[in-house]
Amino acid sequence: MKNKIKQTSILLFEKKGFTETSIQDIVGELGVTKGTFYYYFGSKEQLLMDIHIGYIDKLLERQRAIRQEYPSSRMKLEQLIALLIADIANHGPSGKVFFREMRHLDKDNAVKVKKKRESFRKNLEEIISEGVAQQEFRDGLEPELVAFAILGVTNWSYQWFNPSGKVSADQLAQIYSDLILHGIA
Repeated sequence: MKNKIKQTSILLFEKKGFTETSIQDIVGELGVTKGTFYYYFGSKEQLLMDIHIGYIDKLLERQRAIRQEYPSSRMKLEQLIALLIADIANHGPSGKVFFREMRHLDKDNAVKVKKKRESFRKNLEEIISEGVAQQEFRDGLEPELVAFAILGVTNWSYQWFNPSGKVSADQLAQIYSDLILHGIA
């Protein structure tokens, strides 16, 4: 039931927004009582935190696997771009809630989520730095700025990318990888 509450809430938060979705909306959609909701979550904000932590922890876990599995920094970077785009394609509503609704977390919870997001970005920076050191990427790159650029390009895709559209998630990941690795000139 806890997972059903989370999944239903994600869809409602995506559609109506966090502040416009009431606990009554959530339990009404599921056909359960508020007592059922409160058995699993102390508040709507706690539910939102659970959604955020679950989302970023899964990304960090898959990022860790990519870092261990692929030998070159270039391959790691391509796989991470594919991961981020596939995640938007496969878990679009969760991504929208993750990127759009964080502002509704209380200060302490927001700090926890931001630390995990920062960890993801720092891991990406390390891959870029390693790639420069191994001469896979050109000298003079600013790993922090490049990491922010990659995350900006990929993460913003949740706003417009339609996995059922004319470009598949794999094609978009390849386009982004090519753009990031080769530029446009």
